[in-house]
Amino acid sequence: MRITVLTVPDCPNAPLAQERIHLALGERSAEVELSEVTGEAQAAERGMTGSPTILINGTDPFATPGAATSVSCRLYRAPDGHTEGAPSVADLRRALEIAGVTTDCECPPMDAAGRAGRGRLAPAERGLRSVQQAVVRHFATRGRAPEAADLEETAAGQGRQAADVLAELAAEDFLTLDADGRIRAAYPFSAVPTAHRVRFPDGTQAWSMCAIDALGIPTMLDTDAVITSSDPVTGEPITVSSTKGHMVWEPVTTVVYVGQRSCTGPAADITCGALNFFTSRATAHE
Repeated sequence: MRITVLTVPDCPNAPLAQERIHLALGERSAEVELSEVTGEAQAAERGMTGSPTILINGTDPFATPGAATSVSCRLYRAPDGHTEGAPSVADLRRALEIAGVTTDCECPPMDAAGRAGRGRLAPAERGLRSVQQAVVRHFATRGRAPEAADLEETAAGQGRQAADVLAELAAEDFLTLDADGRIRAAYPFSAVPTAHRVRFPDGTQAWSMCAIDALGIPTMLDTDAVITSSDPVTGEPITVSSTKGHMVWEPVTTVVYVGQRSCTGPAADITCGALNFFTSRATAHE
């Protein structure tokens, strides 16, 4: 693995980036190079969008779509929402894991419980489980993610602040946060539109992260529900009605594809986009 840290001369954040890279590498073997960029033309040539820019095997894993090349100072969003002069060790470790996965690797069997068999129920300590369950209940009753302010009372009951608990839940892949530290998803719910919509008897509607999450929601909440989705290949609508635990599919030939995009990373990145409804085995195969 080859890691290049692109910096301007005397960049104050270059040592921080190098230190965190070495911490993230652990026992991995990698060639780490510090390369100075002295002007805008060289920045454009090297793909540098601020100092420091970290390239892993020639690719910037933290690239922002549409970001212009630049020799200005670059800031990175930390898991708790504040900005720093280098990616966090956790984010670097995740980027290294993904970069280490080759296209012909043999991924381990799909783990239905998620999180390497540890399931999706957060530990009771440090307010993790109480905040996680408050988040999921908010999705179930309102169809959208709560703000951190909505969770402060729950977190305070454990002597913590909501933002800190959410950051810890995100680090352990119990939920995901966006660049601003707001909840993007809390398995099985998504705060942003997906292909899968779940409607409850009271009219509340929520997005699910994937097809399997959608199928699990009625049982998790012990409620009837109607799931709507579409075939990614043909665009044809798909409906699954769950009544007292019995599901009816339309069309009846509908199947769910179970797979993953790569071997490592949070479920939101490597599996959710692959777990879809298809109107037939033929379109699933396609």
